[in-house]
Amino acid sequence: NIMKNLIIDTATDKIFLKIINNNKEYNIKHDNSRENFDELVNIIFNFLYQNNINLKELDNIFVNQGPGKYTSIRSAISIVKALKISNKINIYGYYSTQIIDNNYDILTKLVEEGRLTKNFIKPKYSN
Repeated sequence: NIMKNLIIDTATDKIFLKIINNNKEYNIKHDNSRENFDELVNIIFNFLYQNNINLKELDNIFVNQGPGKYTSIRSAISIVKALKISNKINIYGYYSTQIIDNNYDILTKLVEEGRLTKNFIKPKYSN
C-alpha cells in the first residue's frame, strides 16, 4: 500500500513543497514573499501537475504549523484545510522542531508512532 504524501512548509524564508510517492521524491522551493503566498494555491497545483500527481490521489498532506510568519503559515493552513474538505485528504500539522537536517521523511514515522494527530492543526506563530 503506497502512500502519496504532499508536504507544505511555509514557515521559513522559502516555500518548500515535497511529494513522496512510490519511493520517489520531488521537491521545489520558492521565495516566501507576499506575491508567492498570494499565489500559493497555484504554486501547489502547478507542482502536482508537473509531477503527474492528481490531487485526488494524495493520501496525506503535511503542513508546517510553525513557528514562523503568521501570514504564510495561515495561508498554507487555510489551503490545506480547504483541500481536506474538498478532497477527503488526511491532513497533519507538524512543527519545524520535528524536522532534523531537512529530513521530511520522518513525518510518516511520526504518524505511525502517534506523534502527529490526523486533522488537528495548532499553529505556532513567531513574534
